[in-house]
Formats: sequence, structure tokens, C-alpha cells
Amino acid sequence: MNMDLVFKALADSTRRTILDELTERDGQTLFELCSRLLMRHHIASTRQAISQHLALLEAANLVTVKRQGRYKFHYINREPLHAIMRRWLENNKEET
Repeated sequence: MNMDLVFKALADSTRRTILDELTERDGQTLFELCSRLLMRHHIASTRQAISQHLALLEAANLVTVKRQGRYKFHYINREPLHAIMRRWLENNKEET
């Protein structure tokens, strides 16, 4: 897992908001995400800009995509976040 990509993805507030939206309602299309970002967060980015954010989130393995017909649904993948937590928050060292 490329942790640099995960941190790059998390560094942007719009991408974090997209992850928040997917946490609240997983499996959204690009159109649904754009609508919710505009209505709930007043983020008026173009569909192309949101698509680019989603591509970076997907490259970081924070978002997975499933196609159904002509629709593309986006789902949050929490595993990279769990890996970060395990890396720094869980004590895996034996007492010496």
C-alpha cells in the first residue's frame, strides 16, 4: 500500500468531504456526489474536478468503484485508514 498516496488524498479538504459523504451514504454516483457537495457543503466544483478527486481517492485505495450498466458507484474503503491506525496507534512491540 502506498501511504504517500493516502496522505496526499487526505490532504485536500474536498476529498475529505467526499469521504465524509461516502461514509454517510455509500455507493453514490458522480452526479449524486456533486449534488450533495453543492447542496450540503456549498462546494461548487465541476463534475470534471470531482471526477479527478475521485480518481486520486481511487488511486490511494480509499474509494472503490463498481459499475452497474452505465452507472459507476463509488464506495469508501476504510482499510488504508485502518492501516494508518495500526501503524501508529496500536502498540505491536513486545515489552523488553
